[in-house]
Amino acid sequence: MVMQPVLEIFAVGGFALWPVGEHESYGYLVLDGDLTPAEVGTAVMRIAECNDVEPEEDHGPCPTDPLGAFLHGLLTMPDLFAAGGFRVTDDATGTVYIDPSCCNGLETWRDWLEVLDGTGSAYFGHDPSSAAERVGSTVRLTFDVHAEDGSPVIELPVDEVRALVTGAEQDLRDFFGLAGNWAGEHLPAHAAAVTAALARALDLEPAQ
Repeated sequence: MVMQPVLEIFAVGGFALWPVGEHESYGYLVLDGDLTPAEVGTAVMRIAECNDVEPEEDHGPCPTDPLGAFLHGLLTMPDLFAAGGFRVTDDATGTVYIDPSCCNGLETWRDWLEVLDGTGSAYFGHDPSSAAERVGSTVRLTFDVHAEDGSPVIELPVDEVRALVTGAEQDLRDFFGLAGNWAGEHLPAHAAAVTAALARALDLEPAQ
């Protein structure tokens, strides 16, 4: 079983503020420490795009230059969003048991800790409506709790799920380390602010 932090990607064509990689639209980019600089650029672009809205007036006027305008929401919004989450796949069969979907974000990845040690359940968006629920010494993963014709379901020991979450968190931190270095090279005037914003968007501490 594999758990990976994934970022939902829409279209990347036509983006020219920094180098980005080619990626299938409406797919997922796995975030880890093995990404190329162009893939890191794609991820930073997408996270900024998720927050590319006009903040409230008390966050200051939007810059007029294209780069400053694109980054404005990311750098000033109090609550940031990064479309995606932790995907769980059976690496032997390819069966997906948790597929983060609409309205789910990587900033809520700690919901998995609630499954293990808190409320005992979490939901990861809709269409599909994937869910994890602790049942005694196991965690039940359901691909779509609202599926009328059945859904892939599996129960895993709590300790195995805890190890999967720890691994996925480390992948996310490894990506964050790459992104900090990337920002220093590609966005030197905004590097510190972008790195801090990414830490908030991924619910990670700024310094690793």
